[in-house]
Amino acid sequence: MEEKGVPTEEETMKRNRYFIILTIISLIIVSGCKQKTLFNETKKMSDEKWSMYDPATFNCTVKDTIGSYDVTFSLRTSTDYQYRNIYLFVLTTFPSGTSQTDTVQYAVTNEKGEWIGKGVGDIRELTMHYKSNVYFPEKGAYQFRIIHGMRDADLKGVYDFGMKIRKRKK
Repeated sequence: MEEKGVPTEEETMKRNRYFIILTIISLIIVSGCKQKTLFNETKKMSDEKWSMYDPATFNCTVKDTIGSYDVTFSLRTSTDYQYRNIYLFVLTTFPSGTSQTDTVQYAVTNEKGEWIGKGVGDIRELTMHYKSNVYFPEKGAYQFRIIHGMRDADLKGVYDFGMKIRKRKK
């Protein structure tokens, strides 16, 4: 005699199969939505200073010339950083030896002097979007040299500078 409300073994097996199939479909959907990181590296600055004579240099190998990518920079500073903004010279060297230079500027604080980005205590981290929907025209080793373009040769209060290249979502 079967008790009412207690599932049979067959019903339990069906529920387990349904749960497993649902879990697999969910994992496929979630993993398909994530951006894949091609490159992610951070350069630590010595003595919490970034010298314009010591560029943040990143070397990245690219195999995909069809996909598009987003490139972001990250800047971690202390509240001792003296400026509201930062100018950067971005020198990109392609595998063929051809190079390209960009000059970009990012706000570090707003007009009221409030820090932009995340932070705890005296540490602030700012994520800066450099380029979106980038296609790498050549396979091989790329080099990115980032030099700050501020008035002082040594920027005090800079802990590190990072670069991330992520494949765009489709």
